[in-house]
Amino acid sequence: MPDAIPPHTRATPDPLGDAATADTRTQPASLRARRLLAGVAVDVSPLRSSREFRLLFAGQGVTFAGSMITFVAVPFQAYALTHSSLVVGLVSLAELAPILVMSFVGGALADAIDRRAMVRGTEVALCLVSGGLVANAALPHPQLWVLFVAVAVAAGVDALQRPSLDALVPRIVRRDQLTAAAALESLVKTAGMVAGPVLGGVLIAAAGLSITYAIDVATFAVSLLMLSFMRAVPPPPDAERVSLGSIATGVRYAARRQDLLGSYLVDINAMFFGMPMALFPQIASTLGGPAVLGLLYMAPSAGSFLATATSGWTNRVRHHGRAIAFAAGSWGVAVVVFGLAPALWLAMLALVAAGAADMVSGIFRSTLWNQTIPDSLRGRLAGIEMISYSSGPALGNLEAGVVGSLAGVRASVVSGGILCVAGTVALSAVLPLFWNYRAPRRADASERVPDGDADARPG
Repeated sequence: MPDAIPPHTRATPDPLGDAATADTRTQPASLRARRLLAGVAVDVSPLRSSREFRLLFAGQGVTFAGSMITFVAVPFQAYALTHSSLVVGLVSLAELAPILVMSFVGGALADAIDRRAMVRGTEVALCLVSGGLVANAALPHPQLWVLFVAVAVAAGVDALQRPSLDALVPRIVRRDQLTAAAALESLVKTAGMVAGPVLGGVLIAAAGLSITYAIDVATFAVSLLMLSFMRAVPPPPDAERVSLGSIATGVRYAARRQDLLGSYLVDINAMFFGMPMALFPQIASTLGGPAVLGLLYMAPSAGSFLATATSGWTNRVRHHGRAIAFAAGSWGVAVVVFGLAPALWLAMLALVAAGAADMVSGIFRSTLWNQTIPDSLRGRLAGIEMISYSSGPALGNLEAGVVGSLAGVRASVVSGGILCVAGTVALSAVLPLFWNYRAPRRADASERVPDGDADARPG
């Protein structure tokens, strides 16, 4: 049986040392060019220094790509069965209640039991859900209600898994590498979000829905194999037992932290008003069918991939609150351009820009959370975080479907982008500790925020 990872790991000094700050004017041009590229390119140091992170990175990368194939197939099947964007939005809404309930439970479990074991068990459950979609698609007359049930169950299981998955990383990666780890996780996910939708569209058109869902099932085998090689990640020594009281402790902690609340609310606002994806099947049906649908889903992911592949600069940003707000506002602006675009190429470019902005927000939100939340509370706070980044898209897809049905596709997209920007400005104004939050300097990277620290570092 693999060894266990101790509950706390010691941060080590910044490996860049004094060389990173040397006077570049005396260096050869080729060396300066390499340093410039290194300052922009994604930092892969967590992969070099942590075996456990390498295993998690590989397994989750493969299974996430499979999940993105299903992410395209489910709304396509729902629209094919009903020809209604509203129904597509309602299928997305089916995720909301399980997420709201199970995120709290998953967060409490992540702080009380072995996090690796929790991820492995839920991976098995998610594999079974995808198997159900395979069986339904193989029927002569696939049933719409199966899609609702599968989406709801998968959302509930994912809500159980995600807090443990998120809380794993700070235990297997050094504190000074958390921003780099967040960028690498984003990189592998966005790679899956680029390849998955395109492959999903091709598979739907060439092989049918049953084979498409079956590919997702196969990817879980890789994830389960990687997880079996990882060492156990036991809970902290002071872990609380799972109870309503332990869940309430996490909620109270989040409520005291205005910087955390701001990161949650700004993202919820952006996704609720600026999420146009429920309209993609309807838009694609007029532009060429499944292949175009895959491209629409792929475009934001391509932007996310570009943002993560050039994310080296994020290590030098300290004003994380402002970075999150600017990125959320940029998402809204890009969505407005997408809604007004007169040609497909401009619409695709706008979606790429939107995806890049969303990924920048995600990197800084993840870093803020991982650097400031105590390990004993990290699972419960990860559950709250999941509600913030999952409920927004679920409600946003419903909002887009409703407004699109009443006022048309263009009105739905444009109005949502405008409200996204307005909401971001308002939230930044009423939450000054979020807006002014600064990360500690590199020299202070080993500092740990006390459990009772309710405030951010003001800028």
